[in-house]
Amino acid sequence: DLFDECLKNGIQPVVTLAHFEMPYHLVKQYGGWRNRKLIQFYLNFAKVCFERYRDKVTYWMTFNEINNQTNFESDGAMLTDSGIIHQPGENRERWMYQAAHYELVASATAVQLGHQINPDFQIGCMIAMCPIYPLTAAPADVLFAQRAMQTRFYFADVHCNGTYPQWLRNRFESEHFNLDITAEDLKILQAGTVDYIGFSYYMSFTVKDTGKLAYNEEHDLVKNPYVKASDWGWQVDPVGLRYAMNWFTDRYHLPLFIVENGLGAIDKKTADNQIHDDYRIDYLTDHLRQIKLAVLEDGVDLIGYTPWGCIDLVAASTGQMSKRYGFIYVDENDDGSGSLKRYKKDSFTWFQHVIATNGAEIE
Repeated sequence: DLFDECLKNGIQPVVTLAHFEMPYHLVKQYGGWRNRKLIQFYLNFAKVCFERYRDKVTYWMTFNEINNQTNFESDGAMLTDSGIIHQPGENRERWMYQAAHYELVASATAVQLGHQINPDFQIGCMIAMCPIYPLTAAPADVLFAQRAMQTRFYFADVHCNGTYPQWLRNRFESEHFNLDITAEDLKILQAGTVDYIGFSYYMSFTVKDTGKLAYNEEHDLVKNPYVKASDWGWQVDPVGLRYAMNWFTDRYHLPLFIVENGLGAIDKKTADNQIHDDYRIDYLTDHLRQIKLAVLEDGVDLIGYTPWGCIDLVAASTGQMSKRYGFIYVDENDDGSGSLKRYKKDSFTWFQHVIATNGAEIE
């Protein structure tokens, strides 16, 4: 019904097959994506979705922000991305790479399956894009930032190129990870590359040399003195989005789809139920300006843009309602109290106009 209503109103649904909702049974019974059996479970699910909605949905993505598990020391990142509950003494990095491999094989197989069911399907990956800058022009900082980018975005290498980069193969060998990667798996990865790159963009990261060429996201990030930050410390960097779009294009030569972009902020409702969120309008305007430059001046192939999000909801990063992203205010507090009534923010009317004019007045 939802898809029918969207299509009736000229809206193309975009479906992410796995978006941080690992069935808990698969975590407890099978250990999540540390288990190869998850590949077939995922494909069973994908097949049902592809066949049921083959005539209603064109755009699909396989795994939401699959590369967040790069932060393998974070229990939250590992549990949401791969369904892994680590045991004491386990090598977290090894299990991250093993789980990610099974996910990547599942994704590549799903791409092939989807194209068999409907050749018109457009099936993409979904990457959490946070470009990583060196703090200074010191060669060691630049080299470390390069390795950090390689580490966070090798997922896109496999999704788009169908192969593991050599530096990562070397790391698997030098660390004696002994991963379960078969010759058949590698053939599947090559045969199941994606049609486009979906990605989220909220912020950029910055690093400096640590003396070792191994990136640890939990510990290696530093503050960038040249950009502002949100109430939650996320670096606000509109130019970084243009940089990211060019980086993806130079590396993979595929269409891009920005599927998340927005500002988590503390919104205040006035006595007459108004929400004046000029800061959100400014954030999105600045980012849309950079998108236009990337498309019109740099020639980036951008097929779509959807902000995060349309309505306030619990923020995945913090579990808070008070970290609001929407154009629609929901009257609910972090403790669950509130009427749940909805109110349009100033940004609602603004973005409505952006859509109606296709961004023509974003100069």
